[in-house]
Amino acid sequence: TEVILLQWEKINVCVQKWMKQARKIILEGRTKGLCVEEKTSRCDLVTNVDKFIEKFYVDRIRETFPNSKILGEEGEADKGLDNFKGLLWIIDPIDGTMNFVKQHDHFASMIAVCENGIEKLGYILDVTEDKLYWGGPECGVFCNDQKVEPPKNLPLEEGLFGVGGKMLLSNYRNVQSAAKKSLGVRIYGSSGIEFIHVLTGKNVSYLSHLRPWDYAAGKILAETLGLVVKTIDEESLDMLSSSDVLVATKNAHQGIIKLMNS
Repeated sequence: TEVILLQWEKINVCVQKWMKQARKIILEGRTKGLCVEEKTSRCDLVTNVDKFIEKFYVDRIRETFPNSKILGEEGEADKGLDNFKGLLWIIDPIDGTMNFVKQHDHFASMIAVCENGIEKLGYILDVTEDKLYWGGPECGVFCNDQKVEPPKNLPLEEGLFGVGGKMLLSNYRNVQSAAKKSLGVRIYGSSGIEFIHVLTGKNVSYLSHLRPWDYAAGKILAETLGLVVKTIDEESLDMLSSSDVLVATKNAHQGIIKLMNS
């Protein structure tokens, strides 16, 4: 067990160091001028900085933990992830690229680490605030070096409801009924920032259609704090598939599911 503990301590020290370095590169990259491209539409952007940061993380992981498998938003994806034994890293170099380009704020960088299919450590860096939320089931959750306490288990009607903009506008699966029952809706355009707001009790929930890199780190942190992270059909997430993901307090979760499935 000592070897395993040392391994996790080493991973944690390395990831925190890499994310500090990545933050510097991201902020410098923004001031130097961005090269922006569309991915699937004019609302889905990627920049030279996204690509550079993913490569930065991947290079460090391959150097330091050579037998790892990696799944990254900007194209880095090893084959055979489904039944892979060993370390799996899920990377979102810049989450909220539109915010990064247009607002220069409200974006995150995220890494999740799993071993033999078990979720171990999650990291969400709020880049402009310089706040790194990190941890997992074996160590708890921290913001930089301050322990994060579990948020109050408030019901939907006593909290703010974070939701994806497209879902709300199209009233996907009756989501507007849940929005109306809450104290108000918040849309931030970055799943990492949305997860932080639920982790810290600013919002009681967040619902959106997410890909693995959008929710992997947040799921680990949220579940460690006793929050519920499931699909809106109440199925568990396997970290490798895209789905309609709901993270919420237990009370808000029940209320939202009831309204959306009615």
